[in-house]
Amino acid sequence: MHPSIHARSTPHKPALIMAETGEALRYSDLDRRSNQGAQLFRALGLAPGSTIAMCLPNSPAFYEIAWAAQRAGLYFVTISNKLQADEVEYILRDSGARIFIISAAQGEVAAEIARRDLDIDLFATGGRIAGYLDFESERSAMPSVPVADEQAGYDMLYSSGTTGRPKGIKPSPICGEPIDKPDSVVMVATQLYGASADSIYLCPAPIYHAAPLRWTMAMMRLGATVVLMERFAPETALAAIARYKVTIAQFVPTHFIRMLKMPEGERAAHDVSSLSTVVHAAAPCPVPVKEAMMDWFGPIIHEYYSGSEGNGGTFIGPQEWLAHKGSVGRPLTTKLHICDEEGRELPPRQEGTIYFSGGPRFEYHNDAAKTDESRHAEGWTTLGDIGWVDEEGYLYLTDRKSFMIISGGVNIYPQEIENLLVTHPKVADVAVIGGPDEEMGERVIAVVQPVHWSDAGAALAAELTALAREKLSHVKAPRQIDFSKALPRLDTGKLYKRLIRDEYWARDKSAGAASR
Repeated sequence: MHPSIHARSTPHKPALIMAETGEALRYSDLDRRSNQGAQLFRALGLAPGSTIAMCLPNSPAFYEIAWAAQRAGLYFVTISNKLQADEVEYILRDSGARIFIISAAQGEVAAEIARRDLDIDLFATGGRIAGYLDFESERSAMPSVPVADEQAGYDMLYSSGTTGRPKGIKPSPICGEPIDKPDSVVMVATQLYGASADSIYLCPAPIYHAAPLRWTMAMMRLGATVVLMERFAPETALAAIARYKVTIAQFVPTHFIRMLKMPEGERAAHDVSSLSTVVHAAAPCPVPVKEAMMDWFGPIIHEYYSGSEGNGGTFIGPQEWLAHKGSVGRPLTTKLHICDEEGRELPPRQEGTIYFSGGPRFEYHNDAAKTDESRHAEGWTTLGDIGWVDEEGYLYLTDRKSFMIISGGVNIYPQEIENLLVTHPKVADVAVIGGPDEEMGERVIAVVQPVHWSDAGAALAAELTALAREKLSHVKAPRQIDFSKALPRLDTGKLYKRLIRDEYWARDKSAGAASR
C-alpha cells in the first residue's frame, strides 16, 4: 500500500491535518508534490541509494519531501530541528548526504551551515534564506509524474545521542524494491490495533524520530488521516482528540504523566470517547501511571518495546498487561534471549542484556565497532537494554546498561527509582543518576523537576526520601536530591541523562582540581 494509491481512489481526503490550525494536506496534493520532489532529486543527479537530509518542524512539507525520497529510492535522514549547527554538520558529514533541506524558520542555524565548507546542495522550505535555493520553487518546475525508475527508499535515522554521539542506523541496502512493498508497521497497526483507511491517528511527537515518522507514514500507506501536533501540550492533545474524533493515538509515558497532572476539571472537559486504541512506547511506563490512564481512557491502552534499529520488538495488549503489570509484552515474529556478561542465556526472572534473533539486520553507519558491540556470538542483536522474562515469556525492562549505577559494588538501575518518585503528586519529572562518591564509587542522586517550583526544597526532598525508603531497598534510595526547573528530556520521552551525569562528574573533577 502507498499514498499514491489513495491519491487515485480518494484524492480529496486529508492525508494530514495540523492539529492546531486545521491546515490539511490532501492525498492528491501529497502525490503530486512527492512526484515533483522525486523528479527534482533525479534532476540533481541523485540515483537510488543516494542520501538526502532534512531538518524540518512538524509540517506538511516534511511528508512531501519524505515521500519524494521514498519513491525515488533514496535514504532520507531526518534531523532534529532543535540541534545546533555543529550537531547538524556532524550528521550531514557522517551520513554523506548530497542534499540538505531546512526550514526557513531556522534561519540562524541555516546561515551557519551555509558558511561551512560542505560539498552539498542547500535548499530552504517555507521561505527564502541567503545561500539556499527555494525548494518549493525548484520543485514546482518539475513534472508531476513518477520518475522512470521509481523504487522504495528508506529512512536512515540517527540515534538520539542520550549516551554518546548520534550514530546513523542504516537498514539493508536498497535493491530496487517497489514503493508499495509490505510494511511491518502497517502489519502491526492493522493486525494488533485495528488501523484502517477509516482511522484518524493523533501524533503528538516530533516526526524526525523513528516511531512518529514510521507510524504516521504507515497510516498514510493505509489511506488514514493523520492529525499532527506542532508540539505536545496536554490541553492541545485532548482538544485535538475531541475536535477531530481521533480513533488511534500514540503517546510516550511523559505525555501520560503530564496529562494526569492536569486538574481533574480540565481533563473531564474533553471528550475522548472516540478513541478505540491508544498505544505507548519509547520508555518504560510506571505501573501507577498506566493504571491511572486505564481508569481514564478505559482498557484500550497497548504497549510495545522496540528501537530505531528495528531488529525486534515486543507487544502487549491491555488485558494482557492487567495480568502482567509492568511487562512490555512478548515478541511476534522474533525471539527473545536474556544473556549474562559472557553471553550465556539466562533462565526466567534473571536480569541480563536483551537480545533479539530472527529480525532484520542493521548496521551503525561508519561505526563498525558499535555494530560489532550490538552483536552476540550467535548473531543475535541488542539495543543495550537490560531486562528479564517471566515463565510465560513476557519481557520486563530494567534500564539501559549504560545508565547503571555501581554503588559500593551493588548494581542499581535508575528506572525503578524514577518510576517511583514521579508518582509523587508534587513531582513533574525526575532523573536518577550515579554521581561521584569517594567512599562508594557512585552515589544515587535524584534530580527532580517539581510541578510548582515553590515546592523545591528540604521538605519535598524529605518526602521523596521517605517514599523511596518505604518502597525500595535502602541502597536504592537517593542519597542526594537536587531540584531543577526543567530536565533535558527529548520530545520522544527519552531523558538526555548523559548531560546531567556529565555535569555532576565535571563539577566533582573541577572541585578536586581546585583543592590540589
